[in-house]
Amino acid sequence: MQLPIRIHNLRKLCTVPNIAFIENGDILVSQTNVANHVNMPEVNSRLKHLVKTGHLHEARLMFEAMPQRDEISWTTMISGYVKAMNSNEALLLFSKMWVSPGLSMDPFSLSLALKVCALDFNLNYGESLHGYLVKSGFVHSVFVGSALLDMYTKLGKIELGIKVFEEMPIKNVVSWTAIITGLVHGGFYKNGLVYLSEMRKSGVEYDSYTLAIVLKACACLGALNFGREIHTHTIKRGFCDTSFVANSLSTMYNKCGKLDYGLRLFEKMSIQDVVSWTSIITTYVQMGEEMNAIEAFIRMQEAGVSPNEFTFAVVISGCSGLVRISWGEQLHAHVIRIGLADSLSVANSLMTMYSKCGQMSSASMVFHGMTRRDIISWSTIIAVYSQGGCGEEAFEYLSWMRKEGPRPTQFGFASVLSVCGNMAILEQGRQVHAHVLKIGLGQEAMIHSALINMYSKCGCIKEAERVFNEAENDDIVSWTAMINGYAEHGYIHETMDLFNMLSKVGLKPDSVTFIGLLTACSHAGLADLGFYYFNIMSSKYQISPSKEHYGCMIDLLCRAGRLTEAEQMIKIMPFHRDDVVWSTLLRACRVHGDVDCGRRTAEKLLEMDPNCAGTHITLANIYSAKGKWREAADVRKMMRSKGVIKEPGWSWIKVKDRVSAFVAGERSYPEGEEIYGMLDLLASRVDISVQELDYLLDIED
Repeated sequence: MQLPIRIHNLRKLCTVPNIAFIENGDILVSQTNVANHVNMPEVNSRLKHLVKTGHLHEARLMFEAMPQRDEISWTTMISGYVKAMNSNEALLLFSKMWVSPGLSMDPFSLSLALKVCALDFNLNYGESLHGYLVKSGFVHSVFVGSALLDMYTKLGKIELGIKVFEEMPIKNVVSWTAIITGLVHGGFYKNGLVYLSEMRKSGVEYDSYTLAIVLKACACLGALNFGREIHTHTIKRGFCDTSFVANSLSTMYNKCGKLDYGLRLFEKMSIQDVVSWTSIITTYVQMGEEMNAIEAFIRMQEAGVSPNEFTFAVVISGCSGLVRISWGEQLHAHVIRIGLADSLSVANSLMTMYSKCGQMSSASMVFHGMTRRDIISWSTIIAVYSQGGCGEEAFEYLSWMRKEGPRPTQFGFASVLSVCGNMAILEQGRQVHAHVLKIGLGQEAMIHSALINMYSKCGCIKEAERVFNEAENDDIVSWTAMINGYAEHGYIHETMDLFNMLSKVGLKPDSVTFIGLLTACSHAGLADLGFYYFNIMSSKYQISPSKEHYGCMIDLLCRAGRLTEAEQMIKIMPFHRDDVVWSTLLRACRVHGDVDCGRRTAEKLLEMDPNCAGTHITLANIYSAKGKWREAADVRKMMRSKGVIKEPGWSWIKVKDRVSAFVAGERSYPEGEEIYGMLDLLASRVDISVQELDYLLDIED
């Protein structure tokens, strides 16, 4: 591509007799470094035009060819790289500008550098700039101060951001909005609302951006009444017609359970742009109504609105929720065709979708095919293998990330801690715990909850309690983790006591909290108490019961022997009745010896999966327990005719930092002969052979 500035034009700008430029392919090369005068305003104008129109490479060539560069030239080029999300090059250019003779720093260039530090997650560079700002006095500039606090909040240093804000001598709408935005994005929603109140008391008028971020806080808190109050302010100030405010209002009502309000606002929008449609689709996905999200996506295209990368990312997430691999693959092919497959948000959603559909190899393929990866990409692939039970691979990706990728955040470490909990490898979990303390992530809420979960699942409930008690405990996630930990260990009284304390500390339970409560009631056999909590979810806390909550209630009824009620609840639940709930009921039929219910339940399961070995074996055992030998024999005969073979069981053990897996009937692993030799020796003492053990293991479910 030829540069828009031709040789004769550039000569006009650089009015020096002894400056000559030649064309070398597509590059203009300066043959001299001597210049008496350059028409800098016009040169900078053309440079800015190249950057603004996306011709960053051509702009850089022109920038390098310029015999003179002033502050505007440098900041124009740096801002171009910021816009292109190339933080490394932007920071490198700023460093060169810093040491270039004849240039002076100004509030704009310094604010731009602080923005680059946030983009690059470079806290050390940002802190160095902060020191210079204090020394030079630029920190007192409202423009620079706002950028500084914005940098700290984006890097997760909320307290430092607040400190900068409180020390600012002058605060305008930009600085107030920056601190509120930082608090809300950091999850401190209530604090964000408090600062809005302080802003109003100080006499500073809020703008549409302030209200939009406050509406997000209301949405995340479920603070419907406060959100309605903000709605009235948007009407008074005439901000309702602003697209991002209208979208924020719609999202707020949707997340507060007022879907009809949100849809009404959406329908009244004068312009239903891609942001509006994406907001509606996102809300459906977040509310667990993925089919409505897919239908909205189809209507969006019928309305002539082209989806962007964020739309595709959320629709792919919808396919994850529905576990529709075929739909996800179609969307994958489509984004490849239109050139959006390399978008970070799309690629990250594709990895998650393939993971939830059980296609870890496809998720890995997407990851390895990415030309660039952000912290979410690395955290996602670690979570993919963590949730898939592949602990070794998850640790390998974490190690790779530490060597070549960005600095691991709480998301990556939380995923690895999840692996340690699920595989009950306590020692590795403690090592990760020590590492997060060493690098300063020990106070992150996500790390707290992950540690509580890990210690609970490894059987160390006292360790989990210690982590919980040492934390600030100002978020519902850590409380929920501790409630679930008590529930899994059968500590019913501790579970209830902790739940009752929530309101006293100003926290509101979420849907996951109630899963822990219902689990505790199930383990304790308290069916009536379980129904009480199930009912107050919607009546008191406006939480619609999900499929998981119905699953907990069905398990509770099954454990209590109330199989008729459990069967009835399965039939009336407003969700797809999958094999999980029916299998729960079938196992309860075996425990309680209910042949008729067991037969009906097995029929339902075999309609979904005619070759399920577990269903056949459990039904046969139900018949056998009641002395119905002919029926049991018929079931086993049916298994043989179908060629159904029970999937062998497996387990693992950790010895000297090595996790070894064992599969029933498999002897090919290292030291297999020695292990089975010892098993023969043990079995001989009770007059039972290994072959008989294998036979018994094969028929039990």
